[in-house]
Amino acid sequence: MLRNIDPILSPELLYALRAMGHGDEIVISDANFPGESLGPDCVRADGSTASDMLRAILSVMPLDSFVPDPAQTMQVVGDPDKIPEAVADFQKIIDQTADHPAKISTLERFAFYERAAGAFAIVQTGERRLYGNIILKKGVIG
Repeated sequence: MLRNIDPILSPELLYALRAMGHGDEIVISDANFPGESLGPDCVRADGSTASDMLRAILSVMPLDSFVPDPAQTMQVVGDPDKIPEAVADFQKIIDQTADHPAKISTLERFAFYERAAGAFAIVQTGERRLYGNIILKKGVIG
């Protein structure tokens, strides 16, 4: 055990977060996401929600303050302006937890998958809410 580290951050995930550099991206995904098949290392976190994972990751990782869109979610198919429950929750967590809070931007479904395929890692949670997926760009600690 370590002090002041959320216990849902597994050793494998802590390694990935520490190995990431400025500008690298990590995906927090829901249970339906094709995490294993997209290509990046997939860290399983089936017992946690995407919201809990977002809060835990932001407790140790800064969001990139040099880009306008350090946090991106997937648009609802057929209704791109709709804000799913999970995404509204993500925005509250970012506003409360991130060292550089930012407004979440969105990507069309297949553009999101393409972006996720280039991420450093994917954390696949047990999140059951639809559209419970977010891509975070790592920032720097000043």
